[in-house]
Amino acid sequence: MTGKPSPVPPQLPWKLRLQISTISFLTNAATRHDGTVNRFLLRFIDHHCAATPKPSRGVRSVDLTVDPSIDLWVRVFSPPTAPGDRLPVIVFFHGGGFVFFSAASPIYDDFCRRISLHTTAVVVSVNYRLSPEHPHPSPYEDGLAALRFLDSGGLDSVGADLDLSSVFLSGDTAGANIAHHVARRYVGAGSSWNRVKLAGIVGLQPLFGGEERTPAEIRLQGLPIVSMERIDWIWKVFLPKGSDRNHPAAHVTAQAAEIEAEWYPPTMVVIGGFDPLQDWQRGYCEMLKEKGKDVRIVEYPNGVHGCYIFPELEEGQKTLEEMKDFIQTHINKE
Repeated sequence: MTGKPSPVPPQLPWKLRLQISTISFLTNAATRHDGTVNRFLLRFIDHHCAATPKPSRGVRSVDLTVDPSIDLWVRVFSPPTAPGDRLPVIVFFHGGGFVFFSAASPIYDDFCRRISLHTTAVVVSVNYRLSPEHPHPSPYEDGLAALRFLDSGGLDSVGADLDLSSVFLSGDTAGANIAHHVARRYVGAGSSWNRVKLAGIVGLQPLFGGEERTPAEIRLQGLPIVSMERIDWIWKVFLPKGSDRNHPAAHVTAQAAEIEAEWYPPTMVVIGGFDPLQDWQRGYCEMLKEKGKDVRIVEYPNGVHGCYIFPELEEGQKTLEEMKDFIQTHINKE
């Protein structure tokens, strides 16, 4: 009996295929069966770049320390503005399965620069602690600490006129997972916020999961960037010892009862037709809708995992347009 063949993904530009293959090879080589990571090897694919106090590609950036005791810092990207402009703030969490990359990684420095320029927003990219050295709930705690930093005036030195009543949480893959859990913690903190008000969440192909294999996870084996073997390893080293993938950090649809707050923010979710994680992402959207939340789903039928981050792909340009429209729709207009 012959099984149903896997769909053929769209053909990517050869330079992009080479870049993805190199990253996949080295990250696979750096992850060990004992749950540790070869950080020295990862330096070969992740040469950190410096902030640019003078504008680079139209955007200037600066690094600010949030908590020196745990080496928590943020890279703040500021677009060109006209006098009197008040700018929304996007707090961004990079992807990489909680394990790879940083706010200084060139791929994310460039992506946040493009987001800032296109949306005319200040982007605060959080350099959260990485797993397996700092597993759950470290990145969630770091994300909340970054929000507290904003709330206490940590960005006052940036020089832009910030609208902290229009703060958006965003991230891609694992970063989108972090954005969701930071939003839950923000809502759970109730009225303890002085200046920060969440206006929305932008999740780019969020990393969610569970013990069961979904149809998409079964159907889309062997596609670029993400494999289920890698995803299983990521959850194993991130989740608390003894937990499986039904832990609430991964299986977020099991948290439906905690999404009751009236002021849980509107959410935009990007889903790719060739992303093995798409069924979990759709389940997340349905959970929010069932709770009466404002959800915008952006689907790219030919989108592979991570398609939004590459400017040479059509999805990369469309994602910036969708983010801009979502932010302008939900910005505080008072």
